[in-house]
Parts: sequence; structure tokens; C-alpha cells
Amino acid sequence: MNANVKIPAPLAQSAPPTPGRARRMATAVGLFGLQRLLPPVVILALLGLLWELLCSGPGAALPPPSVVLSETWELIIDPFYDNGGNDVGLAWQLLASLERVAYGYLLAVIAGVALGVLIGQSDWAMRGLDPLFQVLRTVPPLAWLPLSLAGFQDSHPSAIFVIFITAIWPIIINTAVGIRNIPQDYRNVARVLQLNSIEYFTSIMLPAAAPYIFTGLRIGVGLSWLAIIAAEMLIGGVGIGFFIWDAWNASRISDIILALVYIGVVGFCLDRLVAFVGRRITRGAPAA
Repeated sequence: MNANVKIPAPLAQSAPPTPGRARRMATAVGLFGLQRLLPPVVILALLGLLWELLCSGPGAALPPPSVVLSETWELIIDPFYDNGGNDVGLAWQLLASLERVAYGYLLAVIAGVALGVLIGQSDWAMRGLDPLFQVLRTVPPLAWLPLSLAGFQDSHPSAIFVIFITAIWPIIINTAVGIRNIPQDYRNVARVLQLNSIEYFTSIMLPAAAPYIFTGLRIGVGLSWLAIIAAEMLIGGVGIGFFIWDAWNASRISDIILALVYIGVVGFCLDRLVAFVGRRITRGAPAA
């Protein structure tokens, strides 16, 4: 074999983490688990144990967690079953509710931000519209349902309207507050640079008011999720709210408890999703 022939070196591979680096990563993961995951897990375990002890007696009105788990096991392991009509799994029930929330919430975001900018920019609009909004926002969401059913003659758009009318008020108010709290220095810079209306809106107004706007968006998405559950109990059809009402009529208390757990988890995820988007958009902006 020729000694001058060079054997090609193997492809470069990323070096494995050093023992010190791996140790630091393991320590960081452990600290995260102790600080963020362990406290809620311990609290949930204690509450579950207390619930089990209180509801295990013969005269208990509510089933203990062990009974809830055994009675709803089929719903848990098969959330996507579809037997036709309203007899579908919890995943389809949640998706139907989320679809209604998405439509109503999106309309509320568009209209709420636009009206909030108008009120924040115009003193005349503030004096004319703010008293009306303050009165309308105190009307309970379900009080709008009969009126929306009479107007739309259909349960689906009626539920979307209830979501819209519930979510729009915190978005309007927080957007208006954010616009009115834009520092005067920002406005002066816009005048010096001679920004037109579109440039001022995209470069000055929205970035400065974004923390306030996303505060309203987080409140609005939470209210939307609360309202759709109550509205679906009355309008019927597929949806997690109607599932709870139907389970109550059939005395399936365990199904109701499972649905409440799912509702809480989905509501938590919606809030965290809007908060995540807000952090990404408002990065570097002063906090509200």
C-alpha cells in the first residue's frame, strides 16, 4: 500500500457535551422542575387526596376522582369517536366550541382595536362613545343571546355574536388607554420625520400601545371562552357547553367533571398562547 495515499478524514461531527456542561444542563432542568413543576403537582395531589377522602363516603353527592376516572375512561382514551349527530367525542366538542370562539374573537379583535384607536386618538369620539360603551359592557353576555337569536334566526351566528359582544369591551378599553398613553416624545418624533398616517400607525402607534392591546386581548380571550360555554348550554348542538348540559340531564356527573377539567386546560392554553404572541410582538416595548 502506498504510504503517500491519504485516507479521507471522517465527516465532522458535533462534539458530545462535556461532563461539566451536561452536569450544568441536568442541574438547570432539575431546578426548573423543582421551581415550576413540583409546586402545582404537589398542590394538585393534595387536593385530589382531599377530594377522594371527602367524596368516598356513602352519602357523598359527588363522585371521588377514582370513580370519575373509571366512569370516563372511554371518553379519555377515545376523544375522537363519532357516532353521528351530537354523539361525538370530547375532542370534537372542544373543536366545535373553539371554532365559534375563533370567529367571534377575531371579529372582536378587529373591531375592538379599530374603535380603541379611534377613541384614543379623538377627544370627540371619546366623549361620544365612551359612555355608551361603559353602559353596554355591563350587560351580561347571556342577556344578548335572545336578541341575537331573534336577529340571526340561527344558533351558530348567535353564539358567535355573543362571543363578539363579550370580548370586544376589554379590547376597546385597553387599546384606547394604550393610545392615550403614547409618550409625547414619540409624537414629536413623528412630526419631525413627517410620517404619514399609515407610517405613524405602524411605526409609532401600534408598537407603543401593543402592551396595553395585548392585555385587552388576554382578557378578551378568557371572557370569550367563558361565554361560549354558557351560550352552548342554551343553543344546543355540538359543543362542550351543550355536552355539559346534556350530561347533567342524563345525571352523568363524572362526565361533567371531566369536561370542566378540559375546559380549564383549554382556557389556560388560550391565555398562554395570546401571552406568548404578545411577548414576541412587544419585545423591547415598555410594559403596560
